[in-house]
Amino acid sequence: MNNDFNNDEIDETEEPTALQKAKEWAQENLRIIVSVLIVFLIASSIYSYSKRGSENKDTTKDSSEIENILTDLSSEDTSSDSTEVTPPTETENNEVATSPDTKTADTPVKVEEKKAISAPTAESKETENSFVEVAQKGNGTTHLARRALAHYLEKNPDSNLTAEHKIYIEDYLRKNVSPTGHMVVGNSVEFSKDLIKKAIESSKGLNDAQLKNLQKYSAHVNF
Repeated sequence: MNNDFNNDEIDETEEPTALQKAKEWAQENLRIIVSVLIVFLIASSIYSYSKRGSENKDTTKDSSEIENILTDLSSEDTSSDSTEVTPPTETENNEVATSPDTKTADTPVKVEEKKAISAPTAESKETENSFVEVAQKGNGTTHLARRALAHYLEKNPDSNLTAEHKIYIEDYLRKNVSPTGHMVVGNSVEFSKDLIKKAIESSKGLNDAQLKNLQKYSAHVNF
């Protein structure tokens, strides 16, 4: 009998288990735990709301940019750029004036000199961060943007781009380089690779209706 009593006394004095300790701690600190959870939920909701607002803002900006490009294309014919190249004058070509008495033998010399001077030294140059396009006779900024895009796609092919996408891209580039004054043969325009990449990404935000609307422009361009 004494042994049974002693065993019961020993059992009652055993240390509580880890699970029991955890339960007791949770019960004692329940208010603190609930408060922390509430703060966490509020912070998560605020972060989620601000992120969603930022995404909506970016989407609105992209949509506005696309609409501006489409409106610009609708207001002018893409086949005739507003920044049209002014052909060099006879003085700029250093054309040799001849009198009626000039010998026939001199004529080939004059023609050869005019051809050599009127031709640009280079049509395009690639740097680490951009493509530099040189205007030739009849070129405007849109033509140079078209060449810059073509050179970029040679190095970075993208089979998802249609002719309609390219029409949008070249007008996007034209609007964002904004060369000042009238362009003449030999003038150059620099198109950064980052700008071209951004234009390509923007074009992929066009919907089916917008792409269909661009078909009336792409039909006149042979890419």
